[in-house]
Amino acid sequence: MISDFFILAVRNVQKRKLRSWLTMVGIFISIATIFVLVSVSLGLEAAVNEQFRLLGTDKFFIQPRGQAAGPGSGGTIKILQADIDVIEKVNGIKAVSYSSFGNGEVIYNKQKRFFAIIGYPLDKAEVFDEISAYKSSEGRLLKEGDERAVMIGSLYKEGDLFTKPVHAGDKLEINGILFTVKGILQPIGNPGDDRLIYMSDKDFKQAFPDKTGIDQIIIQVNPDVSLSDVADRTERRLRSFREVTEKTQDFSVLKPEELLESFGTILNIITSFLLGVAAISLLVGGIGIANTMYTSVLERTKEIGTMKAVGAKNKDILFIFLIESGLIGLLGGIIGVLLGIGISKLIEYIAVNQLQTTLLKAALPWYLMVGCLLFAFLAGTISGVLPAWRATKIKPVDALRYE
Repeated sequence: MISDFFILAVRNVQKRKLRSWLTMVGIFISIATIFVLVSVSLGLEAAVNEQFRLLGTDKFFIQPRGQAAGPGSGGTIKILQADIDVIEKVNGIKAVSYSSFGNGEVIYNKQKRFFAIIGYPLDKAEVFDEISAYKSSEGRLLKEGDERAVMIGSLYKEGDLFTKPVHAGDKLEINGILFTVKGILQPIGNPGDDRLIYMSDKDFKQAFPDKTGIDQIIIQVNPDVSLSDVADRTERRLRSFREVTEKTQDFSVLKPEELLESFGTILNIITSFLLGVAAISLLVGGIGIANTMYTSVLERTKEIGTMKAVGAKNKDILFIFLIESGLIGLLGGIIGVLLGIGISKLIEYIAVNQLQTTLLKAALPWYLMVGCLLFAFLAGTISGVLPAWRATKIKPVDALRYE
């Protein structure tokens, strides 16, 4: 019996091809929007989780509080070498590294540009390199003893930062000082990171003589201790050394899980807002289905009367119209999912090839596809409830007289 209802519903949808297509527009646009948002969000979340996995669970960070414009923005609060000396004495700490940031004038092939420069101690390079899993695609990473040497991001070779690509062994003039490019890094996936320039902290001080203070401290803990406990001890020790209280504390301690949680909260807020916009589109699509089904009830009044006259029950009429509206929703969902896959992959392609970032990837899990299809079917079915109920109320005698 149910199979007969489906066959009848399919025939009715085929009979009204143009109207069915126009009705499905709202559904597949909303489903495609929802699919793209969730797909990109899942892909972005997976990429960020992978970055934190590479970072490891044995490191936390300290930076001056109040750097609203980002590290290197010239805030009045500074972290100095004396603070690092205090941190190194905390129990449970395996190694400490640090970095300073500045914007430098870079000249190559007679072209002048301004890029972000990072200086860090080469004798503690291992800890620093681990936080972004640095690997060289040409040349090598900086090592202890390198002087007037830099390591540069992938965009200097693969992008259009200069008219001529930069290679290992080339010379860059940074703030009037000539440096040799020792290595070019593999792409990290973030355009900002892939255009960074790295040098030793000693060279950094010469290139930026007016720069004082350290922008970020990277702390690695021993494998047999709790990172949270060590971070709390470090925070208390540094607070005592800097003579500040919890309320006046002028530095921030950032743990990986806190950074990940903050990112997840922001991503959820943005996704929820955009899903709300998509829900409005879905509502419009549902109203379109309801309108189409109401019109169908009026057009098929005599047909409904005939079915009732030959023995069709109210529940049979109800099932036929619900299946028909659900089928319209399902077809719209199928088109929406296919459109969503195409748009998601297009976003990924643009991100990789135009924006040079691998963070925006499309995740296509099976449960997302099935969920969107079920959602579309239910949306269509629910939209057809009132028209279907209206159809069951038609009296056979009145329907057979209807013209």
